[in-house]
Amino acid sequence: MNPVFRLAVIEDLAALLELEAQCFTTDRLNARSFQWMITKAHGQLLVAEVDGLLLGYALVLFHRGTSLARLYSIAIAEQARGGGLGKQLLQRIEVCALEHDCAYLRLEVRTDNPAALALYERNGYRRFARVHDYYEDHADALRLEKRILQHRDSRNIKVPYYPQTTEFTCGPACLLMAMGALQQQRLLERREELQIWREATTVFMTSGHGGCSPQGLALAAWRRGFRVDLQLSMAGPLFLDGVRDEHKKDVMRLVHDEFTAQLRDTDVAQVIGGLLDLPRLLDDGGQPLVLISSYRLTRSKAPHWVIVTDCDDEFVYLHDPDVDHSQHRQPMDCQHLPVSHGEFEKMCSFGRGKLRAAVILYHRA
Repeated sequence: MNPVFRLAVIEDLAALLELEAQCFTTDRLNARSFQWMITKAHGQLLVAEVDGLLLGYALVLFHRGTSLARLYSIAIAEQARGGGLGKQLLQRIEVCALEHDCAYLRLEVRTDNPAALALYERNGYRRFARVHDYYEDHADALRLEKRILQHRDSRNIKVPYYPQTTEFTCGPACLLMAMGALQQQRLLERREELQIWREATTVFMTSGHGGCSPQGLALAAWRRGFRVDLQLSMAGPLFLDGVRDEHKKDVMRLVHDEFTAQLRDTDVAQVIGGLLDLPRLLDDGGQPLVLISSYRLTRSKAPHWVIVTDCDDEFVYLHDPDVDHSQHRQPMDCQHLPVSHGEFEKMCSFGRGKLRAAVILYHRA
């Protein structure tokens, strides 16, 4: 059997649905999902056919702005199993991911699917998590990962993951993760997420509810007993460029001035200017929250907080609290995201003023 591998087209829809029904009893992709994957997804749907008969497919999704890919689904027709087609599809998907500058490929597999698990582990995938009640029938999933580019897990500090529960609480969610990393027994709760937002919000942003300023987050962390460094490219007030209404601007200035006055009564160390030395901060036990432009991740121009979990010579690793379900993402897709240093530098500059901001938490001696 010498299969032909190619990208799926809309004309494959009927065959893909037939294969899906043959291979899966739950969690099936429907016609609408396949159509989206073929025409709009930031990914590739690869099919294998012999003499015009579709015998398998593999679907990989790329996480925009990062070096992470996810094997979303793979299916092999009954008559083609045992002949190495699954391995061939997996290898070709890895090549696709490499061509899109991805360093890691991740996937989920049912715990009661030993054949699929064996395929992945034979090909270098390692287990790194188990998720209970993951599938529609309540079965558990194992999460596997392979570094296809060739992350060291070098830090003693393990950063827990907490997804933001509203569209405006990325900063509080990141602060919860940082506090949880430094205090491993700390509970990460929505009650505190919203309380931090109330303490740290600038009241007005470009639209909707206000986001949290670096000064507000620094104060919230200091009040909770942490040593805090605040690094900014400018003193502020911040985010005024995105607001046209003079009344809103005036309110934002007043809030900023109050945060600044409160910071004078703390030992928060403030640095204006200079580059963020992530290797040194991480080696010193710091847990950095970094303001980025979400454009490079979601194509929306908004300030967004992420937390740095690690870095090495090639990548900066991030927890992104925003789980974008419209892109078929799961929380796993937003953890330890590998971002090249060049891409990270571009992310960390927000707006016309090229604002850079970071809040770094430490244990208090």
